[in-house]
Amino acid sequence: MTATLLPTTPRPAGRRGDRVRLAQVVTKFSAGAGVITLRGSLALDPDLYEVTVFAAEGGSLTDEARQAGLQVVELEHMAGGRGIYPGVDARAYRELRAHLERGAFDVVHTHSAKAGALGRLAARHCGVPAVLHTFHGFPFHDFQSYPVRKSLISIERRLGRITDYFLAAGTETAADAVRLRLAPPSRIRAFATVPLAEGLHPVTPDERRLARATLGLPEAAKVVGTVGRLDAQKSPADMVAALAALDREDVYVVWVGGGTLFDRTRQLIERRGLAGRFLLLGNRSDVPALLPAFDVFALSSLYEGLPCALVEAMTCRIPVVATAVNSVAEAVISGTTGLLARPGDPRSLAGALEYALDHPVEMDRMAGAALELVNARCRSDLLGEAFAHSYELALGAAGVRASRGSEAVSR
Repeated sequence: MTATLLPTTPRPAGRRGDRVRLAQVVTKFSAGAGVITLRGSLALDPDLYEVTVFAAEGGSLTDEARQAGLQVVELEHMAGGRGIYPGVDARAYRELRAHLERGAFDVVHTHSAKAGALGRLAARHCGVPAVLHTFHGFPFHDFQSYPVRKSLISIERRLGRITDYFLAAGTETAADAVRLRLAPPSRIRAFATVPLAEGLHPVTPDERRLARATLGLPEAAKVVGTVGRLDAQKSPADMVAALAALDREDVYVVWVGGGTLFDRTRQLIERRGLAGRFLLLGNRSDVPALLPAFDVFALSSLYEGLPCALVEAMTCRIPVVATAVNSVAEAVISGTTGLLARPGDPRSLAGALEYALDHPVEMDRMAGAALELVNARCRSDLLGEAFAHSYELALGAAGVRASRGSEAVSR
């Protein structure tokens, strides 16, 4: 989780007016991308930046952002799903473009795939001086068909040509972006920090007992827990298959989060005879109070950036097991801060979980090392520095382009 951050200058160049007018565009103002958007924006100097967040309606972070002083515009037509919906997406583009034209923004910073596409296209149409995009992960992965993966990579390459600067959640994600020619090496910066929710701390025995009582879990149960959307990216079917492969009556799984695969996952759990030991909680507002119930925090994802939920579990000193995808291995250093399993391989995940559950002393050592890593690296001020320095570079490049354009006209 290492990344070199250059120092920011006292005041960014190339702005219009007293403060830089910054638009943050994110598909859903929730989960990992939403948390990073919120925490990074709040870490910026309010004397230098005036921030407006554009996102789909119903984001779980909207109220928190507004209470903290950020302006949030909820987009009526922004579809929260990962699919392509031509009619809805076209309306979302027109809606967002109208907002950006009225706002006269200096910088547009997009997050996630759909907002990344619509936001960058709209920003360029409006003549926004500086356009940036953050890769929190990618819309393509190794488990897609080749034609789908190839077409999505092609789209990202085309969008890269209208992007002034890139950020990436983790150095592995940045490396993938360079390797796949989505971003040039000189214009991408990795940030290896995930801002944490307030009040997280190593769990106590009393908190563990209370959390288990809240969930109705036996005190002696071995509990594997996770927090995330029930969608294809998180691969809940692999978690169900892993629990079945363990074939142990003492092991329970708790999944916190809703999503498009909620009903399908519930049906799968019932077919496998696991309904009593695989709990689907849906979306909850009390996640920090539930985390202490977990003996192991696990991710079965097929692709990720640098997951906020994983790092938050580490902050609670909960041992972690995760699939070895993208930038996850920057936080989960195999055998040092946690265990890694093969993505898309439930038996590999089951094997890692069984080891973790049966070796609590060894896993507690790893959890302690993970906590030290998180305490050293996961700070909102570092994320704010990464954002601010990237804006400075993008605005500086915009100033160079503008001056060159003026020289060409004068000739």
